[in-house]
Amino acid sequence: MSALAPGTGPTAPPPTAGRVAWAIVLLAIPLAGLALLIVRPALDVEWEHQPTHFWLVLAAGAINAALAWAVGAAARLRHDARLVLVSLSFLAAAGFLALHALATPGVLLSGSNTGFALATPVGLTIAAVFAAWSSADLDGAHGARVLRLAPWLVAGLVAAMLTWGAVSLLEIGPLAAAAPPERMTIPFTLLAVVGLACYALAVVRYLRMPRHAASPLPLAFAAAFTLLAEAEIAVVFGRNWHLSWWEWHVLMLAAFVVIVVAAQRSWREERWAGLYTQDTAAGEREVSVLFADLEGFTSFSEAHDPAEVTATLNAYFTDVIPPLVERYGGRVDRLIGDAVMVVFEDAAPGPAHAQRAAGAALALQRAAAAVQAAHPSWPRFRVGVNSGVANVGILGTGGGRTYTVIGDVVNVASRLEGSAPVGGVAIGAGTARRLGGSAVMRPLGALQVKGRRAPVEAFELIGLDEG
Repeated sequence: MSALAPGTGPTAPPPTAGRVAWAIVLLAIPLAGLALLIVRPALDVEWEHQPTHFWLVLAAGAINAALAWAVGAAARLRHDARLVLVSLSFLAAAGFLALHALATPGVLLSGSNTGFALATPVGLTIAAVFAAWSSADLDGAHGARVLRLAPWLVAGLVAAMLTWGAVSLLEIGPLAAAAPPERMTIPFTLLAVVGLACYALAVVRYLRMPRHAASPLPLAFAAAFTLLAEAEIAVVFGRNWHLSWWEWHVLMLAAFVVIVVAAQRSWREERWAGLYTQDTAAGEREVSVLFADLEGFTSFSEAHDPAEVTATLNAYFTDVIPPLVERYGGRVDRLIGDAVMVVFEDAAPGPAHAQRAAGAALALQRAAAAVQAAHPSWPRFRVGVNSGVANVGILGTGGGRTYTVIGDVVNVASRLEGSAPVGGVAIGAGTARRLGGSAVMRPLGALQVKGRRAPVEAFELIGLDEG
């Protein structure tokens, strides 16, 4: 059975006409209810209950904060531009919703505050801009630009939220109004128009995205953005503390719950893979791959108690490898018994990937030697490093999905590790060329590696100038 190439796999079948009809009906119900309340004002009953408002808005803000953290972590791990913008959309909603919750009289202030009351429409509109941006084509130069701007975007958004909160408390300028604006006022209308346009654009683009059978996320985001677009309409027409006003609060919460449910239904490994850009899901890029394996581990396992074997692996894979990976910006791709595969890319900060991979390999052997000094009978590592172009992305489907690299560069790295001296590091010609004069090497000659017709030129890495 052959493996699927990264980024490939079964695509989701088109939804049936019945499901589409039901989806349209469900999403149209809030608009129909709002229209009824507008046409029949007598039905738009007033219900002012401060605790309900506070907890409803706070719950929506907390959900957004959790989503912003989860998506942001995935964005940093995978260096994905779309996830960066999605996390910023959630962050904007979370921050301004928290401010709006504080607008509840009796929570922070004794009375209403214009700035805090306007916080939700402002936050929804900023979130809508990021949502529309996230739906664009973010492969290539556009995505790279977003990744470069990401720290500045985060800093700018946080600064905007803090500034809005401060100005609201100080009641400066337009936010010094005696009472918060009601429906159909210019501030609400302008914010709603911009937000509605951005959410509508995001819905159309997310519906056009290729969908993987294992991920409901693009459709869930399209549904959530539809609910938020409807909330923008309700913001304009809703009367404070009336049913039409409560409606846009409930629509906000429902939209974010839809995303949470869809994320929970996605497989926990690569939970946000359905949103990856094409470059992330299946792209070619230059990488350095490090393989490390314990020489003689099978014989060691046979001759020792299972508890000691477990302690050996824990010492190596818990105390030695993770700190080195964090220091040199590598990503543990997989653990295979007593072997580990680590990938280094230029998307991570610091020197070029080959320099970091070589530095990590030498540091790994030094750290392992310190462990072996206290346990002379424990097996020792061989390490192989190779650099070149690989296909990086999602492999497999459903519960078997993983984010990995495949290609000749990976296979050669594995073979180099098998040919490395015990306690030493073997590197391929691609890595040696990228290291240039910064490396001290000893030629190992042309190695005939298993599974390859042409021999591989290899070198033993003795030292490295990491300055």
